[in-house]
Amino acid sequence: MLNVKSYANKAADLPMEPHAFSLEDPKSNEVAIKIKFCGICHSDIHTARSEWGPTFYPCVPGHEIVGEVIKVGGDVKRFKVGQTVGVGCMVGSCQSCSPCEESLEQYCENETVYTYNSPVDQGKSYTKGGYADHVVVDQKFVLNMPKNLDLAAAAPLLCAGITVYSPMKYMGVKSGDKVGVLGLGGLGHMAVKIAKSFGCEVAVFSRSPHKKDDAMRLGADHFILTNVEDECSKFVGQFDYVIDTVSAKHNLDQAFSFLKREGTLAMVGASEKPLEVLPFSLVFQRKKMIGSLIGGIKETQEMLDHCGKHGITSDIEMIQPEEINKAYERVLASDVKYRFVMDCSKI
Repeated sequence: MLNVKSYANKAADLPMEPHAFSLEDPKSNEVAIKIKFCGICHSDIHTARSEWGPTFYPCVPGHEIVGEVIKVGGDVKRFKVGQTVGVGCMVGSCQSCSPCEESLEQYCENETVYTYNSPVDQGKSYTKGGYADHVVVDQKFVLNMPKNLDLAAAAPLLCAGITVYSPMKYMGVKSGDKVGVLGLGGLGHMAVKIAKSFGCEVAVFSRSPHKKDDAMRLGADHFILTNVEDECSKFVGQFDYVIDTVSAKHNLDQAFSFLKREGTLAMVGASEKPLEVLPFSLVFQRKKMIGSLIGGIKETQEMLDHCGKHGITSDIEMIQPEEINKAYERVLASDVKYRFVMDCSKI
């Protein structure tokens, strides 16, 4: 039995606070991990505050987990004690439906098990995530971390990185393509880095002029203020793809205007409010819109290997566990460049 120290909130309107619970030792196909770092994702906040549906409390969020294997089950062959590994947004799926057989576990038709707040054991319990010092995970959902990357800065790759990598791979983004990134936050800054690693010409669309310097530092070729018409007009019809990372209500018709004929807008931001678009923004030039949800385990490992090859990590600000509540408020105020990561060794 593992005695786990964590941070959790016990109701939607209550703050994160220290919370202890127990985990069973790893079963034959499971891996026990001592967590070193965990990123803070906006979806953690939505879940903790029960904004995306019912939440089980106490809620221990966190799905950008990096740590060290401390124990493995008897049937585990891919991992060994002392190995550095990662855990992302999923820790289980049915493994038998069509999406699972295609390594698209994120679209499992039966029982996707998310890293936290998912019912398990026939609803008798629920998963608890990475705001903790230990986690136990099925080996199929554990990932190898590139040895050359800073572990704290690599943790957000397990959500933010794969969230933007997956639609780019699905759409066939390639060297020489023109990619627009709408919004420069946790997802947007990773989209810039990954699109540049593919050899693309990249533009950042933002309404915040103070983000220009960061956009260019991250590798963007252009920075366009979406509330300045003269700037926007120069880029109408210029892009093969636009990655929309904005999680608030915004102008989709403007986003579509930047696409070439038959270009694609990929939606990865998750607005709580409905978004409107005029049919004319799509029909006149056969433009497309897709949504994308993280990636499967195979693709997530592919993304990690790609980031290791190109030296890609997230821009982070390290926090101590007792700073979680302050970090939440700063995330909501867009006051982070560009991902908080918690030092879980201090829990």
